[in-house]
Amino acid sequence: MAFDFKKEYREFYLPPAKPGLVEIPPMDFIAVRGRGDPNEPGGEYQRAMGLLYGVAFTIKMSKLGARPIKGYFDYVVPPLEGFWWMRDGGAMDYSRKEELCWVSLIRLPDFVSRGDFEWALGEAARKKKQDFSPVEFLPYAEGLCVQCMHIGSYDDEPATLEDMEEFAAQQGYALDITPERYHHEIYLSDPRKVPPERRRTVLRVPVRRK
Repeated sequence: MAFDFKKEYREFYLPPAKPGLVEIPPMDFIAVRGRGDPNEPGGEYQRAMGLLYGVAFTIKMSKLGARPIKGYFDYVVPPLEGFWWMRDGGAMDYSRKEELCWVSLIRLPDFVSRGDFEWALGEAARKKKQDFSPVEFLPYAEGLCVQCMHIGSYDDEPATLEDMEEFAAQQGYALDITPERYHHEIYLSDPRKVPPERRRTVLRVPVRRK
């Protein structure tokens, strides 16, 4: 059976629908940076999805090719994730999506080295005859965070985020969003198939001791 990160690391991908503290270990990702409204048809965000999944599935299907990856095991491609912030550096404002900046991410299995990533980048570009240079190998050490499962529309996230900030304060912590530590979302529902009121999104914000 293929290794499923969501099931094996439930504390990171399937938290309860109430805030809790979690220490996130360092992970490696494939990533594409951009800005603007993620809902814009054919926009920058939509193009980033094609690049991310092109590389992700090149790595997953490497087991069928001529270049074996050392330590490879069969796995389910992890869910799409995103780091988000406002262009002006202010608090998240869901009414100004055109001012959003983002890094879209997919987690890499630990056996994937930077060299394996570079190979996959070239292989995807060769097969799809497309420029994959915007895709980067991104190590990220997230550290201590408050996280919660948000159920509902993305536009309804502010209420959940308020609960998370209140919980952090009660535990003696303050939000610690900086240019290096981000508002983080993990998308467990396919918005093409799941109605807004039923979508599950892991919300995660970094914190520090007051």
